[in-house]
Amino acid sequence: MSSIDEIKARIDIVDLVSETVQLRRSGKSYTGFCPFHPNTRTPAFVVFPESGTWRCFGQCNEGGDIFKYVMKKEGWDFSETLRYLAEKAGVQLRPITPQDLAAAEENDHLRSLLDEAGTYFRHQLLNTQGGQFALDYLQRKRGLSPEIIETFGLGYAPASWDALANHLLSRGHTRQDLLDAGLVSEREGSGGIYDRFRHRITFPIRDERGRMAGFGARILDPDDIPKFLNSPQTAIFDKGRLLYGLDRARKAIRDQDRVVIVEGYLDVIALHQAGFTNTVSPMGTALTEHQLYLLKRLSRRIVLALDPDAAGDKATLRGLQIARQAMDHEQDPVFDARGLIGYEFRLQADIRVTTLPPGSDPDEVVNQDPHAWEKIIENARPIVVHVMEVLAAGRDLDDAKVKSEIVEQVLPLIDDLANPVERDTYRQRLARLVRVDERTLLQMPRQGRKPRPAPRRTQTPTPAPSRAAQAQASPQLSSYVLETHCLGVLIRQPELLYRVDRLLLEAGLNRLVAEDFQHADHQAIFQVLLDSVDQDVTEPLNFVMNTFSLPMMELADGMLERTQKVDPQKDRVLEDLVRGVLELRLRSVHQEIEYQRYLMEESQRQGDLKASQHLLTMMQYTQALKRIDKALARYTSRSSNS
Repeated sequence: MSSIDEIKARIDIVDLVSETVQLRRSGKSYTGFCPFHPNTRTPAFVVFPESGTWRCFGQCNEGGDIFKYVMKKEGWDFSETLRYLAEKAGVQLRPITPQDLAAAEENDHLRSLLDEAGTYFRHQLLNTQGGQFALDYLQRKRGLSPEIIETFGLGYAPASWDALANHLLSRGHTRQDLLDAGLVSEREGSGGIYDRFRHRITFPIRDERGRMAGFGARILDPDDIPKFLNSPQTAIFDKGRLLYGLDRARKAIRDQDRVVIVEGYLDVIALHQAGFTNTVSPMGTALTEHQLYLLKRLSRRIVLALDPDAAGDKATLRGLQIARQAMDHEQDPVFDARGLIGYEFRLQADIRVTTLPPGSDPDEVVNQDPHAWEKIIENARPIVVHVMEVLAAGRDLDDAKVKSEIVEQVLPLIDDLANPVERDTYRQRLARLVRVDERTLLQMPRQGRKPRPAPRRTQTPTPAPSRAAQAQASPQLSSYVLETHCLGVLIRQPELLYRVDRLLLEAGLNRLVAEDFQHADHQAIFQVLLDSVDQDVTEPLNFVMNTFSLPMMELADGMLERTQKVDPQKDRVLEDLVRGVLELRLRSVHQEIEYQRYLMEESQRQGDLKASQHLLTMMQYTQALKRIDKALARYTSRSSNS
């Protein structure tokens, strides 16, 4: 991950904008009054958390990401903004060293090696006699279909000490490669190696971007130990920083605004097969702060589905405490007895816990009755109730120390709740549980707060622009990925800029400009590309590489890596690039049309004469949309006929 990507990952755009703009939630977006021009009638400023971008649909008619927002607010250039946001996010900007480049190359090599191992394991599962037993187990006993087995890339590690090692060594990999990837173990004393996974079902483990990181493996022989075995810690595998199935669950988590956490690989796979694709697993570990960090960018509604044995153990309670600390809090104004204002911090997350019927696993429940699983999840209890009951179970509630221990752990959870009615209700429930006067709980010092740098108040939602047209415009790639792809192609071949402009003009459209990209770092890269073709001192590609700052070079390297497999034929590359640019414009215009419609309806409702102006603007965008659609259809038909 580049420094710029890491900054974007760590800073929530809603939190950043809320430091200076009062935002109201509206569906999946937030609206407010633009801070860059006077306007007190219609909130024309919109923040989109999913894409990490903002847009003013009013006088400014500008938008961008967190970098562009700070640049416009402070009047800084990109370098100044980068330093400021890096410090705010706690990201250290440092030069890319030869060691960094070598490590990145080595990590790519390890991922490629793991992919080869995954292919070998799949072959063993589907095409060998030894794998037939494993395949029968998956299909007959666990109820998995051939399609879901293929989707998750399940395989079989043969009952051999060196089958995988010999296969990979014969393909030119070294002994050290296999050790570094965690595929083999070293024999003590002799220096030899042996396969780490033997006579087990294998589960490829990928990071949130879908890149190979390692394997999990389950026994087939009940006498083997341990039941589950993961790859060891490597340069790319750290089970505390990975969630099994997250690469496939991301979209469903966002769409449903809820994530369900289960314990095992097979639980995740069975639930995905049944259509519950918002499910992930922490791979046998208590939840870590980094895992929660990955999830809270997708949803702040979390359900932990635990088996009865794990529901009350210390590791689970510790995981719940970590979850509470890792999730965001907001400031809630309160008044003391003297009328002085202060702030308390409320948890901006809904963490719930559900326990399964005794002796049941999630895959067993969902295979028998999918509706039963739905009911279990819907009946998940708030974290306060779960912790309260677990801590009290089987303990002497007449013991003052036991009472104190329970109160000390539960009261901070109650104080976290945003709803004051819920806080009072649970405080009364806790008082009855430990048999103390509720006033005693109110008098206890507050604890467990996690401060936030600035308040963001939850307010009543207001109407917002429909995102339907925008969703229809691109169900597959995010705008950020599409921008990255287009820029990666242009970095490789800056001279294509002239040809792209010519084709756009022929279609009655404007030339490609920096504003076609939403993200400020992408706009900065595009400006360097423009400068490279406007000068004639050196080759454009050399100019680009010599002009980029180190953080920009880090970002560009990732773009080049993602576009290294583009079609080598220049005409096809050009057509692909133009399609990408047209798709970006299509999304932008859909967004404009929807918001102009919203502004028009607001003006009509308020009796504002500007309604006709918004209608005219919307019609102009509709004409632009037709031109883009026509051009896009031409290039799409070319692609399908080639």
